[in-house]
Amino acid sequence: MDRTDLRRIAIAFGAIVVVFTGGSFGFAALLHESWHEALYRTAVTATLTGLDSTPRGTGAELLTIGVALAGVAIFGYLVAGALDAIANEVAGETRRTKRRLRMIDQLNDHFIICGYGRVGRRAAEEFDVSGQPYVVLDFSPDAIAAAKERGTLFLEGRGSDDEDLARAGVDRAKGLLASADSDAENLYITLSARARRPELTIVARASDAEAERKLLLAGANRVVRPYTAAGIEMAKLALKPQVAAFLELVSTHAGPDLRFEEIEVHADCPQAGSTIRELAIRRMTGAVVIAVRKSDGTFDVTPSPDLRIDVGDVVIAIGTEPELRALEDMFATRTVGV
Repeated sequence: MDRTDLRRIAIAFGAIVVVFTGGSFGFAALLHESWHEALYRTAVTATLTGLDSTPRGTGAELLTIGVALAGVAIFGYLVAGALDAIANEVAGETRRTKRRLRMIDQLNDHFIICGYGRVGRRAAEEFDVSGQPYVVLDFSPDAIAAAKERGTLFLEGRGSDDEDLARAGVDRAKGLLASADSDAENLYITLSARARRPELTIVARASDAEAERKLLLAGANRVVRPYTAAGIEMAKLALKPQVAAFLELVSTHAGPDLRFEEIEVHADCPQAGSTIRELAIRRMTGAVVIAVRKSDGTFDVTPSPDLRIDVGDVVIAIGTEPELRALEDMFATRTVGV
């Protein structure tokens, strides 16, 4: 409720007090009624519910007309205020919707979260902390309500619908999360997204091994089984608590210090073809290269300082936020002036 609404209510309340007070005094004086009888007459007159008897005398009749007209005026004022509030709310919701759709249309290199349940919301939290833009695509009223409450960009629809994917900007997206509660829905989402964007990164949720196999066949790059992952994590915490704590620290953006980062080496990167030693990555950035995924898909998990970083390789490093930004700058593509 804004200040205008409060002011409108205060004016209406003040008018009611004036009318009831004046009417009660007037009827008590003109008709020689008791205070409670005068108040009752004022109430039934102002609210247009009728009178028990016709007032005696011209003054009482004129007062009755005045109180009735005042009651109509107050009622009309309150109705007009309510309609104005409803119209403003509708107009405000329309403006908010248009602004949200414009923001979605402007997204680029974003992620689409298809399914805003527990898994989708946890992924969204990670995206929020890391500053990664994303849009939620879901049809559930509960999911839409949760997205509105959190101020998240969202669209009402299904990830398995080509038109809804297009509205979510799948042609400009960096990746997609098929995180619906249904394996069948995630399968359709994956098929639809893969058919439209063969190169799109798709991470899907599965409830069991059979669903995982089908999702991989449908085109998902990676498949996550939450219950299996939870069991493995519990075992890690029990068997190797310090290792698990360290991995959790660096693998979530909510960690206070260190985190992992992966950087792909593009063809126009000036550092392509150099070795880790020649680049002096640790000295120049402070970050530590802990693995390199070569362009053929193999991993070197203990890279030698003499390992050559080639085009198509993905450098996996650990460090603080500033150190990793410096590493990203080192492998940034060359800008050619015009």
